Amino acid sequence: MYYGYFNGTIAPTDQLAVGVTDLGLLRGYGLFDYFLTYNGRPFQWDWYWERFQNSATRLHLPLPISKSETYTVLMDLLERSVGAGAPADVAFRFVMTGGYAPDSISVVRPNLLILTEEIHPTPQSQYEQGIKVILDEYVREMAEVKSTDYKRLILMAQAIRSAGASDVLFQKGGEISELSRSNFFIVKGDQLITPNRNILHGITRRTVMQLAQGDFDVQERPVLLSDLYDADEAFTTSSTKRVLPITQIGELTIGDGYVGPKSTFLLERFDELVKNW
Repeated sequence: MYYGYFNGTIAPTDQLAVGVTDLGLLRGYGLFDYFLTYNGRPFQWDWYWERFQNSATRLHLPLPISKSETYTVLMDLLERSVGAGAPADVAFRFVMTGGYAPDSISVVRPNLLILTEEIHPTPQSQYEQGIKVILDEYVREMAEVKSTDYKRLILMAQAIRSAGASDVLFQKGGEISELSRSNFFIVKGDQLITPNRNILHGITRRTVMQLAQGDFDVQERPVLLSDLYDADEAFTTSSTKRVLPITQIGELTIGDGYVGPKSTFLLERFDELVKNW
């Protein structure tokens, strides 16, 4: 059993409910965040809170509880969930919406939902073989906000499946931004390059760039489709994907088509960090 929090109430997640006049439902106005625990500790908590706070500010949604109060809630939910049979580590999902609007448009008081969830790890075979992604000419609106609006991915789901791919890589005018739920990197020699605009600033992305210092020339800059032709490796990063190799983008094979040593090196370094978190 997993526990959640909704506007001050803590209960099993299947007993929590949001009313039908919520702006998240009526207008799609909401944001979320998602992170894991390792060894019973929220991973990079300070960074995740900073991003959640930034998203809320950009959507003009006042945070109903403080950072320290939220951390207390997280530990309570984790303890209750583990006590009810959940694994020792969980995923946390924050969802904050515009709340209940008497006129169906005005923000009066946001609704805050915090859920504990089962972690769904990426299959090991994908780390060994890499994944294929397809291209889509699209840039997310307010990309720096982790919005609940994922309709583009849902609309692209059939095209992804038909191509035998795992995800979609967004680009606009030949400039790459991000995947639908994760960040993007390429490796060229000792250069580790990642897009610097029209992206969500991922916490795993930030962690990997920090871990890579000293072994790579880390560059945040515009990444063009033309950069893919002489890239040695490519990979994507997120909470659940960690460092996941990409071996094919559309019809283009990246490098020699196999998982590269530098992606593997960074995955090992990340796994070492979380093992001792």
